[in-house]
Amino acid sequence: MKIKNLLITLGVTLGSLTTALSAQAAEPEYTFKLHHFLPPMAMAHKDFLQPWADKVMKESGGRIKIDVFPAMQLGGKPPQLFDQARKGVVDISWTVGGYTPGRFPKAGAFELPFMAASAEATSMALQQYAEEEMQEELSDVHVLALHTHAPGSLHSRGDMIKVAADLKDLKLRAPNKAMAEAFGIMGSAPVFMPVTQMSSALAKGILDVAALPFEVVAPMKINQLTNNHTLVKGDRGLYTQFFLFSMNKQAYEQLPADLKKVIDNNSGIELARHIGYLFDQSEQHGYDITAKGGNHFYTLPAAEADHWKQMMQPVTDAWIGDMTEEGANGQALYDKANALITKYQKKTGS
Repeated sequence: MKIKNLLITLGVTLGSLTTALSAQAAEPEYTFKLHHFLPPMAMAHKDFLQPWADKVMKESGGRIKIDVFPAMQLGGKPPQLFDQARKGVVDISWTVGGYTPGRFPKAGAFELPFMAASAEATSMALQQYAEEEMQEELSDVHVLALHTHAPGSLHSRGDMIKVAADLKDLKLRAPNKAMAEAFGIMGSAPVFMPVTQMSSALAKGILDVAALPFEVVAPMKINQLTNNHTLVKGDRGLYTQFFLFSMNKQAYEQLPADLKKVIDNNSGIELARHIGYLFDQSEQHGYDITAKGGNHFYTLPAAEADHWKQMMQPVTDAWIGDMTEEGANGQALYDKANALITKYQKKTGS
């Protein structure tokens, strides 16, 4: 009798174990590839993209699995990432909009000199602006979110940059078209390149100065290749870049309604806010790491920052004019972007 009961108990236990293992071994219904350009130690990968993929999998009950591929592991170059998602080479991509100049002209309002506030406020403003003004530019993909990084700073291999004249003839990495024009006005020699190329360019002397946020300084080892850092503080920073987090349309449309809802619940303005918050927090972390290395810092006085802003104003005027020539109301778009940033600055307190 005892043996019989033991076998019955053992049978129940084995049956439960088999069921559990079968459930664990069940294949997801949809497996997507998410591709981006930064290394796996970067904040964007560790704190944003991988956790986002994990959250989608959890909320879908394991029915959606998203494999994240950093550092261009699936091939191509950073400027190709948007088209990789658009064409279905990958299912989801995260990239910098400015890597393809002229592709998203309306978003250029957020990359103009002295436009950006905190990443959190600016990202929320950009997301609302994109939903209302950029439908045509983004019609070929399913948009998950648009966002920005925190306002960037200048990182120099040579002397500290304290006044506009200090930029004259320096080879300066420009993050986007607008800032290349702005730094050109100030007498520097702008060099446009993705962030992934900057470490090598600084080490080889191809660049004298890098314009970028502190958030990527440590993972790209910029703090070891530069020793002087110029910051622009105040209500609006020197510049920012905008990022596109997008999904292949067919990949999204194939999902049943309940799984589309999972994606939708992890998209939009709240996601933009979350990403912006992460970038703001990481900005301070990157600054702290740089400071611990004994590097030197200088914050532009308000009067000098105003002088830079005035010198760079022609870039903003040209963008407004170009947008108007293309059939949009450039001034209205600029005013809307500016007003939205102010609106979300008040909401976030940043």
